[in-house]
Amino acid sequence: MDSLGFLRAQLPLTVLLSCMFTFSSGSEMNFVTCGSVVKLLNVKHNVRLHSHDVRYGSGSGQQSVTGVTGVEDSNSYWSVRGTSDAACHRGTPVQCGQNIRLTHVNTGRNLHSHYFTSPLSSNQEVSAFGENGEGDHLDEWTVLCAGSVWQRDESVRFRHTATEALLSVTGEQYGRPIHGQREVHGMMVSSSHSYWKTMEGVFMKPSEIGSRDFSRPLHTEF
Repeated sequence: MDSLGFLRAQLPLTVLLSCMFTFSSGSEMNFVTCGSVVKLLNVKHNVRLHSHDVRYGSGSGQQSVTGVTGVEDSNSYWSVRGTSDAACHRGTPVQCGQNIRLTHVNTGRNLHSHYFTSPLSSNQEVSAFGENGEGDHLDEWTVLCAGSVWQRDESVRFRHTATEALLSVTGEQYGRPIHGQREVHGMMVSSSHSYWKTMEGVFMKPSEIGSRDFSRPLHTEF
């Protein structure tokens, strides 16, 4: 399911049309909001954060997370959500320093990290974990940005809340069955490898969308 299909399962038609306008024009709103469905680009390596139903052959054995150069792949869409302890109402601007979850739209698993070793670089493994949008506290990431809210055109970092590792790409490439995809991992030191920017997506407009609590499970088909 692509991002619009994901939204069709959750939004009334009138709301979806409003969201689609934001998607197509991108001029009304310069910040990222809760409930938005986005692609994230690593600005150093020009790859989008990606996942798919392929598990690591070592480490945790959980669903792998990679970086891809392709622009059109629907497996690069992530939903911006709150945590299990803090509501993130749809359309609310994401604050700098806020803890969020990033849920992979096509599989319903959350961006996750832990102290397993990544398969190529021997950094900290990043995986996708959980079912239907629900996992555990290791799915939480802190948005590190310069101002008060996460700006759409800003390069930001994501710090794993539990381990403090930064979501990073350093260029290592996988072979079969995901040939050419880059390893995504966690690193303790900030560098140019750790900056991300929102690209394609559906950005929820504030206040008009309603107040669904996005810390709750996603009730949709993946």
